[in-house]
Amino acid sequence: MASETQGAEDAGRPDGGHRGAPAETGRTGSTGKPGGASGTGGSADAVAAARAAAPANGESVRVDSWIWSVRLVKTRSMGATACRGGHVRVNGERVKPAYGVKVGDEVRLRHGGRERVVVVKRVIRKRVGAPVAAECYIDNSPPPPPREAVAPAGVRDRGTGRPTKRDRREMERLRGFGAPPGGFGPGQ
Repeated sequence: MASETQGAEDAGRPDGGHRGAPAETGRTGSTGKPGGASGTGGSADAVAAARAAAPANGESVRVDSWIWSVRLVKTRSMGATACRGGHVRVNGERVKPAYGVKVGDEVRLRHGGRERVVVVKRVIRKRVGAPVAAECYIDNSPPPPPREAVAPAGVRDRGTGRPTKRDRREMERLRGFGAPPGGFGPGQ
């Protein structure tokens, strides 16, 4: 009985009923990529990908899922943790992970030592590539703080062994980690 229904399902497949062969999903362009892409990464493909990832019938999307989908955090659980910790605000209010975002909302996220301020331009549910994700929001974030100029660690010749206490103190002095004021340092 199961083989009869399975055969009927296979007969309707566009690849002629072969389960091992990949089904054709669309036209191919000059490069052989699906969807007629010419290798330039056109915005028409990005819009199509974003529409495919959008919820149906204007449904809302959870804020933790949305910040993961547009690549503001690496994992959805990191997004939920940030919401629970009070690091995510929508329109100025702290929100729970299940809060529904919609187009026009301002989302503020403190993550990785920096604050991201984005305005929702398109609501998506599935994680998409970085170029497509960048088209789903307007980034109003302040520029990242400049990296502190840290002197490279002292490069030692091969075979000289472990640094002595004197060598370590010299390396710390070069890096700016001198003895605390009023401490017992050299010359006191």
